[in-house]
Amino acid sequence: MALSMLFGRLRARKAQLALAIRGTVAATAAFAIASALHLMLPLWAVLTSLIVTQGSVGRSLKATRDYMFGTIGGALYGGAIGVFIPHSGELQLLALLVLAVAPLAFIAALNPSLNAATVTAVIVLLVPTMGHLDPVGSAVDRVFEVAVGAFTGLAVSFLVLPSRAHVQIRSAAGRLMELIAAALTELLAGLSRGRDNDALHRIQDGIGAALVELNATGAEAERERSARLSSGADTGPLLRTILRLRHDVVMIGRASVVPLPSELQARLAGPVAKVSEAIASYLRGCAAALRAGTHPPAIWPVHVAVNTYAEQVALLRSEGLTRGLPADAAERFFALGFSLDQMRQNLVDLERVVAEWSDTPPRAKKEPARTEESTDTAGA
Repeated sequence: MALSMLFGRLRARKAQLALAIRGTVAATAAFAIASALHLMLPLWAVLTSLIVTQGSVGRSLKATRDYMFGTIGGALYGGAIGVFIPHSGELQLLALLVLAVAPLAFIAALNPSLNAATVTAVIVLLVPTMGHLDPVGSAVDRVFEVAVGAFTGLAVSFLVLPSRAHVQIRSAAGRLMELIAAALTELLAGLSRGRDNDALHRIQDGIGAALVELNATGAEAERERSARLSSGADTGPLLRTILRLRHDVVMIGRASVVPLPSELQARLAGPVAKVSEAIASYLRGCAAALRAGTHPPAIWPVHVAVNTYAEQVALLRSEGLTRGLPADAAERFFALGFSLDQMRQNLVDLERVVAEWSDTPPRAKKEPARTEESTDTAGA
């Protein structure tokens, strides 16, 4: 029982386990190669291999590029200072260290991808004082040590349990769609009881953090596509569609801060509940389809639910029940209808995008004729 639980936990953390294995293999291989080449400090090859071995191939590509550029730039600058500015004694070396660190630290503050330049320049300057080497030799050694570590780590990322960002984005996007579904359900429930700003911010912050993670994974996936290391659908339409859905949730959240008047609640409780259930179920279905590489679920329940809500709103207006609403309540009420219709349109885009990510042939759509009804009355 205990062994099966352990294996279950390891399977649940297979991405982290794969990264640990890649890091171990990269560090071991880098040390072996550096020792075989008789590099002066194999330590830097090992450390570099660990730095560039990341959670996905796309991230490893970026880490390798940034670290190599920073190392070469820092080695050239530190070596030039050591060669062209004569120095002897600790005070002169201290002044030289300030001259090396200050401009490179400023550049790294402007462009964090060049952080390695500052460290490399310091090593190139100080290692000769400990090993009695010349600055040029120190710079060359440093570049070779980092190159061995960087390319070893990159090769391991390609060959040992490789993890593609293009695959990871399926999971990240699915998780974000599930968060949007949960938030929508909670926000629409607030139309009957209202919601305080703290709770609203908590919901939105969770989605915002997941969106930042998704955008980072999308950038890595596009880096892989540019290097032709992975194939598949373009990540841009998926990211843009999910961002629009997040904006819809923000608008619905603003409309649900204050509950609807009691006379409107009684008439709209049923249609709102159906809209909430239909959209949330569709988002979760799309999340599951994206992860599995299958086609999205049928979208017609969303059309039916939003149309039903729009028809009820039109009936309330025809009966004059919205005329006596205060200005702020009326604004929120009509903004809700507009936001729901806008979300429905974005879900249509999501259907197309998820279908593009599907690994199976397209299927014929079967939707009731009601989905073709006009929705001009939604929230109008």
